[in-house]
Amino acid sequence: MILLEKENYYKVTEALSKVQINNLFARSVIENCVTGTVYVDNKEEPKAFYLVHPYGLSLLFGAYDNMDFNNSFKYYALNTNNKRDKHEWMQVYPEAWNTVVSDIFKDSLIKVSDNIEKKERGIIELNSRVNFKFNPNKYLKFKKEFIVADYQIVRTDRQIFHDMKGSVTPFAFWDNADDFCNNGVGFSLFHEGKLASTAYSAFVHDDMLEIGIETVEAFRGKGFAQYSCSSLIDYCIENKYEPIWSCKFENTNSYNLAQKIGFEVAAKRPYYRLSK
Repeated sequence: MILLEKENYYKVTEALSKVQINNLFARSVIENCVTGTVYVDNKEEPKAFYLVHPYGLSLLFGAYDNMDFNNSFKYYALNTNNKRDKHEWMQVYPEAWNTVVSDIFKDSLIKVSDNIEKKERGIIELNSRVNFKFNPNKYLKFKKEFIVADYQIVRTDRQIFHDMKGSVTPFAFWDNADDFCNNGVGFSLFHEGKLASTAYSAFVHDDMLEIGIETVEAFRGKGFAQYSCSSLIDYCIENKYEPIWSCKFENTNSYNLAQKIGFEVAAKRPYYRLSK
């Protein structure tokens, strides 16, 4: 694999446009909305690609029959040289890549449901990722059943951007607070004066806005996420954005919340965790 310079990201655009799965995170990288990494098989005329968003989301796409690239990717994915310091969560396209992944990682591929001791290195863990479709009628029904609670919702500002704690915060998806406030949007819920939950745009492209959500650990299980998400969905409706939701199938909290507030399962695909 060859690292592609930012000034050459335009060479990825055509291939990415052919990817028929949710890839807003990948667009954020190649359109320089956030600082990510792109690897290719050939700098001049790339045909195989591996793209990584700074949060750890990744996409393997393009030509799947370049053995040199595939072998180099195997070395990278298994973290043989111990250069990666965090997990990466990979989707692939087209479907044939799943067969290739199964073949090249046959000795290292495990299913998340396997009842075996998991190593932190040298494994590829097979999960599932769910893409949802927003149903406005289902959302309106949810809105009618809103329960009045003791909370305050405000627009997410620079201070909240920095104050919000957790692993899935705006900080993980935007380079800095100014960039987020100028190009993104979020709504944060306060309970008894304390920051509890933030729903925000993880990615915004064309008329699509993908929702990210984080709730402070001390406030989880209280239903606050549905209210902050509702404010963001209202913003999407008012500004003619299509709300986008996707999550790991095994993330039951996100999976159930999506369906509660108006989303329906649209697709379920293999999702690989590359161990650090």
